[in-house]
Amino acid sequence: MRMTDQRRVIARVIETSLDHPDVEELHRRAAAIDRRISISTVYRTVKLFEDTGIIERHDFRDGRSRYETVSDDHHDHLIDLRSGKVVEFRNADIEKLQQFIARELGYRLVDHRLELYGVPLDETDES
Repeated sequence: MRMTDQRRVIARVIETSLDHPDVEELHRRAAAIDRRISISTVYRTVKLFEDTGIIERHDFRDGRSRYETVSDDHHDHLIDLRSGKVVEFRNADIEKLQQFIARELGYRLVDHRLELYGVPLDETDES
């Protein structure tokens, strides 16, 4: 893949994002760095990065695809249905349970994705 200046800007924007931006947000951030970057360039670049395994696409039930860099450090996601905030987390017990379930069903787990959806607990919530 040829790394053009515009692709480099888009890659840097994705890599430095602390959230999981969609294409429109990536375009807004990239265009703030280089105003010549079009939305179509961002769409093409995101597709290219996804196809080559540089980034991962997530669909968090909000009608838009969101992106993050592929990491060797596995994590799962909790999505706040009120605010749309995505919280990344790691939990060794959940990882062990998924391995156990796969083995019980006669499989070797090679990959998985866990997304939890919730709303913040109110002080009056008892659950």
